[in-house]
Amino acid sequence: QVQLVESGGGLVQAGGSLRLSCAASGSIFSINAMGWYRQAPGKQRELVAGITSGGSTNYADSVKGRFTISRDNAKNTVYLQMNSLKPEDTAVYYCNADIVDYGGRYYRDYWGQGTQVTVSS
Repeated sequence: QVQLVESGGGLVQAGGSLRLSCAASGSIFSINAMGWYRQAPGKQRELVAGITSGGSTNYADSVKGRFTISRDNAKNTVYLQMNSLKPEDTAVYYCNADIVDYGGRYYRDYWGQGTQVTVSS
């Protein structure tokens, strides 16, 4: 069994910064794409940023220039650096990954439990 555990959420004033981390643990053979999604109250979950195993990235238009996704393959961890935060960034942020374990099991679109980010105006 594998796990994705997010950390780094919290309450911050508008204009501030937060850094989210998501660490994968378990009998992991490889991790392909990783990403961050968010879901605000009453809204659908949306992609914030994604990163491939080779380091290619993509971002939602709403966060381009403010958020940066990165990963440390040696630590099986993905990060989301969030700068110039706005109240509309308030949401639960979820980590997502495609993982293969040493038993050959494929965890497609595997989710973490989420971490709350609240930006006050």
